[in-house]
Amino acid sequence: MVEDELALLDKSINEFWNKFKGNVSDISCQMVGLRDTYKDINKAFAEKLSVKLKEEERMIQILLEYQNQICRQNKLIQEKKDNLLKLIVEVKSKKQEMEVLTANVQDLKEEYARKKETINTAKKASEERLKRLQKSVDVYKDRLGLEIRKVYGDKLQFIFTNVDPKHPDSPFMFCLHLNEARDYEVSDSAPHLECLSEFQENVRKTKNFSAFLANVPKSFSTMAYN
Repeated sequence: MVEDELALLDKSINEFWNKFKGNVSDISCQMVGLRDTYKDINKAFAEKLSVKLKEEERMIQILLEYQNQICRQNKLIQEKKDNLLKLIVEVKSKKQEMEVLTANVQDLKEEYARKKETINTAKKASEERLKRLQKSVDVYKDRLGLEIRKVYGDKLQFIFTNVDPKHPDSPFMFCLHLNEARDYEVSDSAPHLECLSEFQENVRKTKNFSAFLANVPKSFSTMAYN
C-alpha cells in the first residue's frame, strides 16, 4: 500500500517535473523570441531615430542657412536704405543748388536787360550826339576848311585850315573820342591849347558841341595872331 502510494507520488513528481521542464522550455523559447523581437524593434527604432535625427540636422542646417540668407538680405536692404537716404539728401542738395542757379540766372537776365537798356540808351545818345556833330561839321566845313579823319583808337581828328590869315593852309588840329563813361575826351591838340581842358569840361556839362566846335578854332586863331 505504501509502495503504491510512493510509486504514485513518484509518478506525479515526474509528471510535474516534465511538465515544468516543458513549461520552462516554452518560457525560455518565448523569452528568446521576445528578446529577438525586442532587438528587432530596438534596431528598427534606432534606425528610425537615426533617420529622424539626420532629418532634424538637415532641417536645422536649412534653418541656419535661411537665417543667414535673411541676415544677408537685411544687410543689403539696410545698405540700400542708406544709399537711398544719401541719394535723397543729394537730390535735395541739387534741388537747392538748382534753385540758387535759377535765381542767379534770373538775376543775370535782369542785369543783362538793364545793361542792354543802358547800352541802347547810350547808343541813342551817341547817335544823337553824332547827328549834332555832323550838323556842326557841315556848318564849319566850308567856313573853316574843317576836315575830320578817323585815326587809331577810334578817335576823330579835327583838322582846321583858314585859321591863320598869314598861312591859310596851316593845319590846326585836335582829337576827340567818347570814353567809357560816354563823355567827350579831347586830346592831341596841335598846337597845344591850354584852354582845351576847360572846353572839354564845358562840353561835358552843357552837351553843346556846336559851341565847343566854335570855341576851339577861335582859340587857335587867337594863338595864331599872338
